[in-house]
Amino acid sequence: MTFRNLAHGVAAIALLAATACSDNAEEAAGGQEASASATDTDQAAGGATAEDQVQLGTLLKEAVSALDETQAAISAIDAGNNQEAIDALARATGKLEIILTREPNLALAPVANSVIEHDVLATPGDVKALSDRIEDLTDEGRLQEARRLMEGLASEMVIRTSNLPLGTYPDAIKRAAALLDEQKPQEAKLVLLNALSTIVVTETIIPLPIVRAETSVEAARVVAAKKDRTKEDNQAIAAELQKAREQIEMAQALGYATKKDLDDLQDAIKELERETGEGNAADRFFERIKGLFGKAREAVQPKKN
Repeated sequence: MTFRNLAHGVAAIALLAATACSDNAEEAAGGQEASASATDTDQAAGGATAEDQVQLGTLLKEAVSALDETQAAISAIDAGNNQEAIDALARATGKLEIILTREPNLALAPVANSVIEHDVLATPGDVKALSDRIEDLTDEGRLQEARRLMEGLASEMVIRTSNLPLGTYPDAIKRAAALLDEQKPQEAKLVLLNALSTIVVTETIIPLPIVRAETSVEAARVVAAKKDRTKEDNQAIAAELQKAREQIEMAQALGYATKKDLDDLQDAIKELERETGEGNAADRFFERIKGLFGKAREAVQPKKN
């Protein structure tokens, strides 16, 4: 399992919470289970499986233990107990070796994560008006006023993960242990403090309008797959696809993904409306739009330096 899938495991959990923010899809499905299945949610998060999430939990535990043992070693050095510090570093090394044995190609081991949610209670028209106001203020050189207005233009979950860099951290632990053997505790402490300063923070952004649109499309898919659909079923499909369209409009207003990505999603929703409106299950079209949602979510992620 790559770190990409580890991050997606965390993202899948956040997506479950984001899904709850949308309107109740079960009503649209006439009582059927219309929310995305666990597998669908994993795919929406970028391919993380239930197994990935189990491994994420295991690796988190081992990595956090290694970090705790590093802190314990520093405390032992401060207390003048070099042997206790060496023992703590030996335990930390063991934890890191477990991680590297299971995932030899893993570059970053997650030790902590947090989720921050931002949302905006407005229509796409409201957002556009505010965007125009920000542009006017910027043109006038009133950047601070523009900045304060811009701070509210977000509808997303930000998953922030702290990671141990496995390319350097284990070697630093071994180097500190060697210095302790040489009776150089302060040098060992400096090595450990430097190692702790190399913790890498990564962010995954879950754009809520895109997630909500995808949830509505999934609800429509469940109803469209029913045999002998009723008039009420067809109305429910149309309502869910309309909600999806509105959420994509919000994503466009807020500037999530690229213009092409969101235009492609709008076109795909039109195709679904046409196909389902003719009484078809539209399986091929629903499958195609999944890929478009994935592409749009990927475009939102912070660019790596």
